[in-house]
Amino acid sequence: MAVFTLKINGDQKEVDTDPNTPLLWVIREELDLVGTKYGCGVSQCGSCTVHLNGAAVRSCVLPVSAVANQQITTIEGLSNEGDHPVQKAWLEEDVSQCGYCQTGQIMSAAALLKTNPNPTDEDIDIAMSGNICRCATYVRIKKAIKKASKA
Repeated sequence: MAVFTLKINGDQKEVDTDPNTPLLWVIREELDLVGTKYGCGVSQCGSCTVHLNGAAVRSCVLPVSAVANQQITTIEGLSNEGDHPVQKAWLEEDVSQCGYCQTGQIMSAAALLKTNPNPTDEDIDIAMSGNICRCATYVRIKKAIKKASKA
């Protein structure tokens, strides 16, 4: 066990945990931020996507020891009122069906638009390729990303 200082959603939190504990479990179990989801546990589905220093990363395979003192943003920290342009576009385009993968999808889309505010279809396909939606709402996801890019 070791104590780590995490800068998460603008706050500083200390956690006492095994250095190899995946960030996902620290976020969900120790910090009680349950918006970030467990999907596959092997970095293949994207449900666990968070931002690390603004970049989309998979928290299910990232040990907490690798992220201490870096800026972590979860879906809860993306916006105060759920009014990030991607979140608003998601609602306007009625993207969600079951909703399970959506936080990871939204976090990946927000990271894309931060670095590329006017993405092409190919840019979107590449950036979102690591996010799986079992309900297959990919057409609506792309439409929402394009809408958010214009906001």
